[in-house]
Amino acid sequence: MTTTAPAGARTWGRDLLNKVPEVTLFFWVIKIMCTTVGETAADYLNENLGFGLTNTTYVTGALLVVLLLVQFRVRRYVPVAYWAVVVVISVFGTLITDNLSDGYNVPLTTTTPIAAAVLAAVFAIWWAFERTLSIHTIVTVRREAFYWLAILFTFALGTAAGDLLAEKADLGYGVSIAIFGAAIAVVAFAHYVLKLNAVLSFWLAYILTRPLGASVGDFMSQKSDKYGGLGLGTTGTSYIFLACILILVAFLSITKHDQTDPARLTADPEQAPA
Repeated sequence: MTTTAPAGARTWGRDLLNKVPEVTLFFWVIKIMCTTVGETAADYLNENLGFGLTNTTYVTGALLVVLLLVQFRVRRYVPVAYWAVVVVISVFGTLITDNLSDGYNVPLTTTTPIAAAVLAAVFAIWWAFERTLSIHTIVTVRREAFYWLAILFTFALGTAAGDLLAEKADLGYGVSIAIFGAAIAVVAFAHYVLKLNAVLSFWLAYILTRPLGASVGDFMSQKSDKYGGLGLGTTGTSYIFLACILILVAFLSITKHDQTDPARLTADPEQAPA
């Protein structure tokens, strides 16, 4: 049965089943691992394989376009298609910040508020058109376009904020992990105990998991007397997390534990679980 979009939401020619997964523990675990891969894979392609920042951006951007075309073509949530986009968009989002910081020498104190402002603008325009930011109503092409644009800039913002805290503020990777982990815990407490709006809670947590994952990636791959780290290298760290992502996505493809139940959607999308 197809989930029917609210009146006025049927845009760009077709209605779809919800195109994103149910927000479960699996969702957050895979998402954090994707953000870790986004941090390490960008460095791996750029430095280890010698692509350079510009070529890495071109290759990743081209791959992202192909994967998005596949994702937009399917009419429902398909774990492999969806998470492939998240992995690559995490890399590309990282490269947006890296290009500004390393390619154009824009300081992180500037790139962080720029990314935050762009993300806020995406949310504002999305709300102006759709009157909801709920991920449980991604049932039209336009809503899905807004969704992926927002995802892209959460990764850009998270990269800038994570690097700003870990390196520019000289706090190190371990302390950054603790800070962003604590911030996510505060959001979870506000949601479950203080009944913070589910949609707002989701996007706050989504933004914060990006610098958390980036800090985890740096901590595992790097080894610095100043910032700390395990020194596993970008190659090893990327492969470890990619293998874990593949296993979990295969598991979800079989069990369908992260499929959205259409019966849970209400007439008011803001009341749907985030």
